[in-house]
Amino acid sequence: MTSPRTTEGPGLAAGPTLAEAAARIAAGSLSCEALMRDCIARAQAHPELNIFITLDADNALAAARRADTARAAGQPQGPLAGLPIVVKDNIHAAGLPATAGTPALADFVPAQDAPTVRKLREAGAVILGKTNMHELAFGATGYNHAFHHPDSVGVRNPYDPSRIAGGSSSGSAAALGARMAVAALGTDTGGSMRIPCALNGCASLRPSWGRYSGQGVIPIANSRDTVGPMALCMADVALLDALISGEQALHPVRLDSLRLGVVDSFWANLDDDTRALTDAAVKKLEAAGVRFIEVPDARLKELNEPIGFAVVFHEAYDDMVAYLREQGPGISIETLYEQIASPDVKGLYRDLVLARKTFGPGGTLVDVGPAYQEAVRHGRPALKARYRELFERYQLDAFVFPTTPVVAPLARPEVSLPENFQALIQNTEPAASACLASIQLPIGLGPRTGLPVGMELDGPAGGDRRLLSIGMALEAVLGRVASAF
Repeated sequence: MTSPRTTEGPGLAAGPTLAEAAARIAAGSLSCEALMRDCIARAQAHPELNIFITLDADNALAAARRADTARAAGQPQGPLAGLPIVVKDNIHAAGLPATAGTPALADFVPAQDAPTVRKLREAGAVILGKTNMHELAFGATGYNHAFHHPDSVGVRNPYDPSRIAGGSSSGSAAALGARMAVAALGTDTGGSMRIPCALNGCASLRPSWGRYSGQGVIPIANSRDTVGPMALCMADVALLDALISGEQALHPVRLDSLRLGVVDSFWANLDDDTRALTDAAVKKLEAAGVRFIEVPDARLKELNEPIGFAVVFHEAYDDMVAYLREQGPGISIETLYEQIASPDVKGLYRDLVLARKTFGPGGTLVDVGPAYQEAVRHGRPALKARYRELFERYQLDAFVFPTTPVVAPLARPEVSLPENFQALIQNTEPAASACLASIQLPIGLGPRTGLPVGMELDGPAGGDRRLLSIGMALEAVLGRVASAF
C-alpha cells in the first residue's frame, strides 16, 4: 500500500503543473527531455497499475528533444511545447492504437487526430501514451479484464494499488495522480472524468455538452458524451479548455459573493473520510465568505431517473454501429461484442445494447425505444428547465456536493456489481443529462485511508469559463493534493 500523503496548502507544490513546468523550462532549470524521462520512468516502474495501454516512450522522448532544440534555437514555442500529456484510449491520436479498452479494436490505428487532440498538439503538447479505461467506457470502476498486468486486473489507484482508479477515464486520472503526465484528456458520459479524478486527486472539466467536437471519439451516447481536460490544478484545466475551445476569458470571482446550492440527496451515503473532508472544506470556504444555500425539494435526481439509462442504451447501439462503419475499422457491432473481455460490459451489451432494452420498473427489462422517446421529448427538457428555475430562484453560481460519496473501493471482481456502480455515480448523472458544465476539484486525502476526496460543482450550460474561475478561487483556499508517490 502506498503511504498516505498530506494535502498541500495554497501555493505549495504538489507535483509540476503545466504552468510550473513551462516556467521552469523557460528559465532553463528543467528540460522537456528531463521531464519526459521522469514521467516515463514512473510509468515503467509501475506496470502493475495498468495505467497505459500504449506507452509511446521512444517517440515522446524524441519529440521532447526536438522541443528543447527548437527552444535553444530561439524558435517560437506553443504554450504546451514539449510537455507530456496522455489521452484516454477511446480518443483518436494519429499513429497510436485506439482500443477503447476492448480486444476487437486492439489493432485499430487511426490516421487522424480527434479535433481535441489536434488542438493540444498544435500547442506543442507531446502524447506520451494512450491510457487504459473501463472497457468501452461502460462503467465507473476501470476494472478492465482486457488489458492488464499478469498480477493485477483493472486500472489501480496509485494512492493504494489494492483499490480501483474509478472510471471510465481510469488511466488518465491515475497517470495524473502518479505524476506520469502533467495533463490528460478523458471522456465523460455520466461521470467518467469526474469520478476517477475524484478518486485520484486531480481536477477536470466536463464541458457543457456540444462545446467540444465529438469527432474521432469511440462513442457511448452522442447526446451525452464529451471529451474533457484533466490536470493537476484548476488553472491547468482552464488553460487546456482555452486551447481546445478558443475561449480565453476568465472571470474575476469574489468569494464573499459566491452562492453555492446544496441539495440534501447529493450529500447522502458519505463514508467517514468523504464526510470529514467535505465538512472541513465547507467550513474553510464559509470562513472565506462563500455562502452555501439550502435548496429544498430540488427533485433533480427524481427528474433524472427516467433519462440516463434510456438514452445511453438506445444511443449506444446506433452510435457504435455508425462509428465502426464511418470512423472505425469497419467491423460489425456483433464482432465487437464477441470479444468483450469484462463480464459486466459483456452482460450490458448482451442484455441491453444488442437487445435494444433498458431498465423498467422494479429492474425489469423493457423495450428501449419508447423510453428513449419519452426521455428526449419530455424528460430531458423537464430536467433542464428545473435546473434553470433553481439557478434563477436561488441566485446560484453553482451546485456543490461530494463528487463521489465514497473513496476508491477495493479492486476485486465484486466492484463491478450494480450497487458499486450506483454508489460511484450517485451524484454525477443529473448534470450530464441536463448538458451542464461541471468541474471536479480535489479537496484532500482522507484521514483514515489517505485516499483522495473530490468536490463537484455544476454550473449553468455555457458558463464553463465562469465555472473554471470559481474552481480556481476555491482551490486557492482549499489547496492541492500531493502526488501518490
